[in-house]
Parts: sequence; C-alpha cells; structure tokens
Amino acid sequence: MARIVMKFGGTSMAGIERIRNVAARVKREVEAGHQVAVVVSAMAGETDRLVGFCREASSLYDPQEYDVVVSAGEQITSGLLAITLQAMGVPARSWLGWQLPIHTDTAFAKARIGEIDTTALDESLASGVVAVIPGFQGVAEGNRVTTLGRGGSDTSAVAVAAAMKAERCDIYTDVDGVYTTDPRIVPRARKLSKVTYEEMLELASVGAKVLQTRSVGLAMKEQVRVRVLSSFDDARDEDGHRGTLIVGEEEIDDMERQLITGIAHDKNEAKITLTAVPDRPGAVGSIFAPLADAGINVDMIVQNIAHSTGSTDVTFTVPSADLARSLDVLEKGQGEIGYASLVHDTRVAKISVVGVGMRSHAGVASTMFQTLGARGINILAITTSEIKVSVLIEEDYTELAVRVLHTAYGLDAEAA
Repeated sequence: MARIVMKFGGTSMAGIERIRNVAARVKREVEAGHQVAVVVSAMAGETDRLVGFCREASSLYDPQEYDVVVSAGEQITSGLLAITLQAMGVPARSWLGWQLPIHTDTAFAKARIGEIDTTALDESLASGVVAVIPGFQGVAEGNRVTTLGRGGSDTSAVAVAAAMKAERCDIYTDVDGVYTTDPRIVPRARKLSKVTYEEMLELASVGAKVLQTRSVGLAMKEQVRVRVLSSFDDARDEDGHRGTLIVGEEEIDDMERQLITGIAHDKNEAKITLTAVPDRPGAVGSIFAPLADAGINVDMIVQNIAHSTGSTDVTFTVPSADLARSLDVLEKGQGEIGYASLVHDTRVAKISVVGVGMRSHAGVASTMFQTLGARGINILAITTSEIKVSVLIEEDYTELAVRVLHTAYGLDAEAA
C-alpha cells in the first residue's frame, strides 16, 4: 500500500463528465490498495471569471476579500468530485484549506505555505476515505482565507504530498508528459521518461508551461517524486511507462542521460536599453535597485564596452507584463541614473537549452551560437547558469530557432 497524491488541473475538471473521468482514475488507485489524496483546480476559466468580478467591483479591491472570492472555484470542484466518488461507491470527503489546515503567511493573493497539519488527514486516509483538497488555497493568521497565486494548485499538491510523506505526486494535465520541446513547433519532439528537479526548474522558469515553477522548487526542496501525465490519454512509452517522472539526479542512470534535456522558448519578454549611462561606480546599481524595489525581476543584462565619452549602454530584459512599470520607474529615475535615452522592444523571444549533462561537457554554448548564426539569427543577449544557456533573439525567428537547435543537439525522434 502506498500513499499517492493525485492533482487534476482546470481542463480535467471542466464539467461533470470530465469530473466523472477523474473520479474513475481515482477509483482505480483506491482499488489498487493505495491511500489517495486528490488536489483539484477550479474548472477551466472559472478563476478568470471570478477575478473579473473582483476587478469589476473595484479596481482597488481588498486582497483579503479577493482571496475569498477567487478561492471559491476550487471549493466547488472539490465538493463535486467528492459527491461523484461517493456515487461510484468510493468513500470520500472534501477538506478545505482551513479544515486541514494548510497554514500560510499573510501575503494575500500570493501566499506561501508554512506548514500543513495532517493529523485529521492521516486518520481519514487510514480509514479508507479519499481526501479531496481544493488547491490554490490556505489559511493565514486570523483564520483568513489565502490563495497562492496563479498556478498555485501544483504547489498545493506538492506541499500536501510532502506533508503526508506520499510515495509520489501525480500531476494530471492535458499533455502526456514533459517533451524535449513544444511538440506543436517540433513534431519530432520526444517525451522524456525522467527529468531531474534542476532541469525541470530551469525549463519551467524559461517558458515550459507544464509545471508551475514554485511547485518544482518545493518538490526539489522536499524531495517529492512528481509524475506529469495526461488526464485523457493512457498511452505508455516503449518501456511501459506513463508520463514523465521528475526526480533527483541520482535516480537517472548515466546511460539514460543526454547532454541536452530540452529546449524552451518564451515570448513574454521585453528588452530595455539605456544609452549613454555614465561609466562610473554605482551607475548600474542606480538602474537595478529601483526596479528591485518595485518587485520587477530583471533577467538578461548586457553592458557594452565604455565609449570614449565616458559612458556605456546597458541592455536588459523584464517580463512583458512588467514593461510599463519598468519604464515608469526608469523615467522617474533618469536624473539619478543620468542616461541619455530609453529604448524598449517587445518583439523579442528567449530561447533556452537545458541539461545537467552540460556540467561535464564543453561546447554546448558554441553549438548554440554556431547553429543560430548559420541560419542568420542574430543574438541580442546571452545569459547562462550551470545547466542552462539562454539567448535573446527577434521574435519572428522563435520557431525556426527551436527547430534547428532541437536537431543540432540530436533531440529529434526517429519518426514524427
């Protein structure tokens, strides 16, 4: 007997027929002898609808009341799934965030989980009752409902799995696993049977939408084995595995490991250039400190060689959604920074190659640069980590860049 957490996203819960499909999957795990906790998202589109109501009511809404409203979607689906399981003869009950409880801090609309009291949950599971838990929500000091931010149900599922010491956390989505790249761009992309936490964290942070970044970070911290698989497709790979396992590096045999695991792209980037910034100590700090104070994450940074005039140009990227705020901060700080002009461009994309194999192999960046150069794709900025190389290019070349790099690193499947 194993303890398993099953998490189902919004598309999996979109209507009673799909909820019945979810219930059937849960029932199979129960009949296999497992103790099962299920974490559910709201129905597809429901959270957006509730957010819209809040904005319609007031553009300056109270974050505490906002959380009360937007957490309702998961409350509905958790109750409906419990009812459906009961109708199938499976003992089940719902546990809202405040009933377990799932303790969080007081950062409403973007709360972080502190601890989960599993005393009542353990007793319920031991008695053979399936626990259905709404994702995305918790409770803060003062018994106020909190939400974890968009995509927070993945984080809820991993946190519950860690707290109840589950053998595995299965994340059911509308895709059947993690691929070497987006199959819609590269039909020859391959599904991966295993990916390390670090690789998945990098892929999630640079554009892969399979898992939410916070959930992967938590899984790595708590060593929760996560499996990504489809709610709608039971297909298995040639080794008989379903989905993709996200695990520690020690679980992946060296024979299975490739130099590059995957390629991700992100068009939600904006490039900002400040020209003629004074070339003096503290100048760069005067640019990025105010952006940090405004909660804006800066990614790629390029500082050009100083001009003979004693100035330099500084280029960096921010999320597209933060462009307007970034420009406002920089324009207000022009006097202190001392730049001549501010130029921005949203027609850019970030392309990233990720793989733990590059720790012990040289030439990964060189292959990337030569491959893009051979196709006439200009590189606007570069950033690296121990297992990732990212470049910024013109948005129009996104799909071409992904395809040629996928082939260059030997990631294409034998048959499309």
